[in-house]
Amino acid sequence: MSAPEVLIHRDQELLADAAAARLVTRLADAQAARGSASVVLTGGGVGTAVLAALAAAGARDAIDWGRLDVWWGDERFLPAGDAERNETGARAALLDHVPVDPARVHPMAPSDGPDGDDPEAAAERYAAELRAAAGPDGGPVPAFDVLMLGMGPDAHVASLFPGLPALRDERPVAAVHDSPKPPPTRISLTFPSLRAAREVWVLAAGGSKADAVRLGLGGTDPEKAPVAGARGRERTLFLLDTAAASQLPG
Repeated sequence: MSAPEVLIHRDQELLADAAAARLVTRLADAQAARGSASVVLTGGGVGTAVLAALAAAGARDAIDWGRLDVWWGDERFLPAGDAERNETGARAALLDHVPVDPARVHPMAPSDGPDGDDPEAAAERYAAELRAAAGPDGGPVPAFDVLMLGMGPDAHVASLFPGLPALRDERPVAAVHDSPKPPPTRISLTFPSLRAAREVWVLAAGGSKADAVRLGLGGTDPEKAPVAGARGRERTLFLLDTAAASQLPG
């Protein structure tokens, strides 16, 4: 796993703009090198702000949207179209405004989807989709070009919360029960899947995230601060505003 790098921006707006610009460059470079690219989206205030900034950016067309695979790091197990679903927010902020190939957009199943109200089956369905995309010579998940993660004040990432069994799950995707943050039932990529990404970007803004940032960069046990276990194979970036970085040395 790569050692984390820290980039600090003055406020959330500048953080979102900078992350969007960085994403354009990274995905366009990946497409130039390999013909296609893949990104894993996150929800939350900063994650959605980055997608909105990307939708508004003049440089967004440097990405060949028809050759981009879009995945999610976690999802609230709610009905399709629910305002609390990360997919709903991502479509409104970005995906409805760019020419993505619908077949290459991979949302996690909703609670009224093909598996009904069975999050375990929905998690396995997503794992199967990831395996198929990885190909016969790949691992259980694709080597995502960029995997973006928001972070809670409790240092959770995706839907991997401190102390919950999903932290120790070796499957690519896990159903999460009894989440301390509503809704209680979710679906999440696990650590092995997060760590398969070429680059992991942790996005955090606001003073409420400062202690979690400190823990995530300080070698804390991921059981206590899951963000400390979120690392990319080639690069790990903590993209912060000044408030979120306020407890870091210097």
